[in-house]
Amino acid sequence: MLLEETIARIGELDEQAQEAARRRSDNLTKPPGSLGMLEDVAAQIAGITGKSLPWLEKKAVITMAGDHGVCAEGVSAFPQEVTPQMVLNFLRGGAAINVLSRQAGARVVCVDMGMITPVDAPGLVVRRIGAGTNNLAAGPAMTPDQARAAVEAGIEVAIQEVAGGTELLATGDMGIGNTTPSTAILAAFTGFPVAMLAGKGTGLDQPGVQRKIKVVEKALRINNPDPRDGLDVLAKVGGFEIGGLAGVILGAAAARVPVVIDGFISGAAAMIARSLAPRSVNYMLASHLSEEPGHQVMLNWLGLKPMLHMRMRLGEGTGAVLAFHLIEAALRILREMATFDEAGVTGEMIL
Repeated sequence: MLLEETIARIGELDEQAQEAARRRSDNLTKPPGSLGMLEDVAAQIAGITGKSLPWLEKKAVITMAGDHGVCAEGVSAFPQEVTPQMVLNFLRGGAAINVLSRQAGARVVCVDMGMITPVDAPGLVVRRIGAGTNNLAAGPAMTPDQARAAVEAGIEVAIQEVAGGTELLATGDMGIGNTTPSTAILAAFTGFPVAMLAGKGTGLDQPGVQRKIKVVEKALRINNPDPRDGLDVLAKVGGFEIGGLAGVILGAAAARVPVVIDGFISGAAAMIARSLAPRSVNYMLASHLSEEPGHQVMLNWLGLKPMLHMRMRLGEGTGAVLAFHLIEAALRILREMATFDEAGVTGEMIL
């Protein structure tokens, strides 16, 4: 099976390449560690790629779209018609993710994982699992077979990207109502009270947030997802695009390609991926801290530190693509900055 084969291919980081990158970083004309996370990122990417002086030229953000039956419970400030409308906006190049991707020199790959209304437009990758998930407040969001199919579709999308030469991937999402299943996934894995984790999403007022909390609590009570089984959590309280993004992460890790995790929805996908393959977390880089209150809990559970704190909560992959600039900076420092010997600088004077 593709999922099991992919998980089996996820290995440990290359310690020799990672250590070589660390040694070079420590010998650059600066106090060791003084560039903080830039040094950590460069070393991690060296370990991922197996190259002590890595360079990532071809970049893409995979933005996956899906609809959610739980919207029937009034958990979103926007109607579901917005999902396909925004997908068309992505394909025409008019969304925030397109603007930021152009600046970063990255491609936007838009995937329909299961919108209610299909879109027929050039450039759209169609991997539909169904016409939206079921209402997770009334029963499982999807069948176990659909959960597996969603993850494996994401793996296949990642495989295709890597085969085309992509060296750095990012995750992005579009799906009205998808902070609700993401909150449910977070609560299922951590056991934290839903009231601590649920946020405004697209802009709910306080009564709306309280309604969302009750919906998630009901979904967890009815479905009883098993936190030891990522596919069970995905099937019972997840979303098609969340499963697809988990597959992208697993596919990237199996191919030794770094994957930048966007915000709250992508974080839920990362939790599914880590549950299925604990080693996959070594291939993830957290882009930013979302305004969603549960996101810090999510990152703590994953063991990831965000690069940016910019009060963002849009999704689409916007935070992840912004982080591309910092990743490039980290690799340029490692490759282009002079060592003490090269610069003729006495290290002891700086230290």
